[in-house]
Amino acid sequence: MHPKNAFYAQSGGVTAVINASAAGVIETARAHPEAIGTVYAGANGILGALHEDLIDTAAESAETIRALRHTPAGAFGSARYKLKGLEENRAEYERLIEVFRAHDIGYFFYNGGGDSQDTAHKVSQLGEAMGYPVTCIGIPKTVDNDLPVTDTCPGFGSVAKYIAVATREAGLDVASMAQTSTRVFILETMGRHAGWIAAASALAREAQGDPPHVILLPEVPLDEQRFLERVKASVEGFGYCVVVVSEGVKNADGTFLSDQGTRDAFGHVQLGGVAPAIAALIKNTLGYKYHYAIADYLQRAARHIASATDVEQAYAVGQAAVEQALAGRNAIMPTIVRESDAPYRWHVGEVALAEVANVEARMPAEFIDASGFFVTDACLRYLRPLIAGEDYPPYRDGLPDYARLRGERVTPRLPDFRA
Repeated sequence: MHPKNAFYAQSGGVTAVINASAAGVIETARAHPEAIGTVYAGANGILGALHEDLIDTAAESAETIRALRHTPAGAFGSARYKLKGLEENRAEYERLIEVFRAHDIGYFFYNGGGDSQDTAHKVSQLGEAMGYPVTCIGIPKTVDNDLPVTDTCPGFGSVAKYIAVATREAGLDVASMAQTSTRVFILETMGRHAGWIAAASALAREAQGDPPHVILLPEVPLDEQRFLERVKASVEGFGYCVVVVSEGVKNADGTFLSDQGTRDAFGHVQLGGVAPAIAALIKNTLGYKYHYAIADYLQRAARHIASATDVEQAYAVGQAAVEQALAGRNAIMPTIVRESDAPYRWHVGEVALAEVANVEARMPAEFIDASGFFVTDACLRYLRPLIAGEDYPPYRDGLPDYARLRGERVTPRLPDFRA
């Protein structure tokens, strides 16, 4: 029986280490030519399958694929594109199976968050129903760290490291000028419903009085009066205040502070600009001079300061996805299973896609302190190993030297797709 080809796609917001997962998939598949033929990558994620725009990874050298491990963003292109339910949008799912059949693809590796795991699960079901079974393995990825079951999500450790470093460095800057200049600095992080990224800023604190002084989490509705009292106490006690705020912070009535009134392709409320809203509240009430920064894409693209733990785990889940597929597993996602905090030990496990599809994991209550403005020691014990170690990319002429793909396309065999 001849080896089936594989399809790999990246989905949703990219990370500093998603390409490490891609390297894990491709290098492991290349080590098993008797079972897997060519790995095709979707140009711009799942859109590459819908429009039969496939990248032939066999045209990339071993050196280039190896370099993906230290290259940020989505090397093959990603997309915020959610396939709807099978009943309401069966045509798109059938198109995926048609493309897979046309290119002799028997393996589907989908690298993304909860929505992506849902798609992989549905494809596994439909392939069986259409008489063309496809082995579907989800690969976890999200900076938000909000996938259930897995101890952590590849991509989170590096953004957590970036935010912790940024908080410490900006804190030193503000402290040095607070007497005559800025008294309050606000750093806005990603995190729609889960405050993991903002919480990671707590790792910057080494001693009482160090920043961050206030962390605003989506899990805790904002009490403006208590918040302003906390800011004032920090300025009066330490001379300045550093606030880290998650983009998903909500008012007491449950509405987002930074709701822009629009939705993205996944149906999520578009957020952005909570830092200036918090800054205006402080200025108008307390009168302090402030500065704010919105980390935005910088936090998830910062491969130059990636966590070594994160890089290793991202590669491991890509590798495990192929190994699990070859072992006959289907409709599952590899997970990170924590064995101990210190020393930090972990191994790769698995979970059924049905258990993680469209499910968000928020910070547990025991990770948020009684004030609601900081995290507990239990949270810090959880976070510390995830940012551990450095895995610097190679540098050339003073800048990181990242992989560049040839991106050779596969000749289409089907008519153009019209949804």
